[in-house]
Amino acid sequence: MASFNQFGNDLHTGKLSYDIVGRRKVWYLAAAAMILIAIVVPALRGGFTFGIEFTGGSEFVLSEISTQDQDAASTAVTDVVPAAAPRVSVVGTDSIRVQTDQLTDTESREVRSALATAYSLDPEQVTSSFIGPSWGQDITGSAIRALLTFLVLAGVVMALYFRTWKMAVAAMVALLHDLVITAGFYGITGFEITPAAVIGFLTILGYSLYDTVVVFDKIRENTAVDGPESRRTFAESVNLAVNQTLVRSINTSVVAVLPVASILVIGAFVLGAGTLRDISLALFIGMLVGTYSTIFIAAPLYAQMRENEPEIRKRDKKALALKAKAAGTSPVADVTHADVTA
Repeated sequence: MASFNQFGNDLHTGKLSYDIVGRRKVWYLAAAAMILIAIVVPALRGGFTFGIEFTGGSEFVLSEISTQDQDAASTAVTDVVPAAAPRVSVVGTDSIRVQTDQLTDTESREVRSALATAYSLDPEQVTSSFIGPSWGQDITGSAIRALLTFLVLAGVVMALYFRTWKMAVAAMVALLHDLVITAGFYGITGFEITPAAVIGFLTILGYSLYDTVVVFDKIRENTAVDGPESRRTFAESVNLAVNQTLVRSINTSVVAVLPVASILVIGAFVLGAGTLRDISLALFIGMLVGTYSTIFIAAPLYAQMRENEPEIRKRDKKALALKAKAAGTSPVADVTHADVTA
């Protein structure tokens, strides 16, 4: 613990520093590769798998069963409606949920009876319901509107809070990075996208935005105190801020991910609660990706967007000249080196 505290203290004082901003091309390439995989692989697999709430369909829930054999449920459904495409999942310790394409009333009654027979149940222990396609379309539209509203409002608030649109743009790019990769994970693994998963998507965007605001606050603090005699370039001040908040970001991520992982493992795989699995999986993936985007995407991108401003270039040139003078080297050589490594 003492060594970790010393590690954090060295990062905060600048005694220890990782060149995160200077190696931004590496982080961009890594992010681009993850985004490409998140888009291409689901497309090759035939797209995303949406829950019945989005697509519409029929649902049957069998309660108080003695066995959770999923094959028996699939067979019972396809014997009645061969084209029903049943999706069977375990719910809790004594229930099974069966979802199909939308069935007629007659087909629903026959499937309900077949399921009751397959599991030796009273028909009253098999509940059935259906969701129409229009309701599913309404849910889809609401989810999209909620996401777009969140992104617009978040961008406006960021721009007003930091008084610069470039921080808002960098934060929005990081948020889109998180959303695409998290959604891509669902597409790659075949997990259903349900309303609970959409709630998870919105939650991780808020988490990522919070982490980004913390780092940007430190960036604004560092750049504000860089006076005319400062030997730090703008990129170096941004890099220092990222290093100073690195331990905090790690601690925050660990503290947030551990309980989410517990919900994912215990609630989803032990108890078999599908809603817990959907929301906790989105949170788990999104929090990890959000931590990466804050440190390796948002901050370096902001520094890159500002580095060509006349005022920033003028200040960087003076800082490099002061640094070269103190080291007794040529300012021209230092400027050239800085341009290469950045």
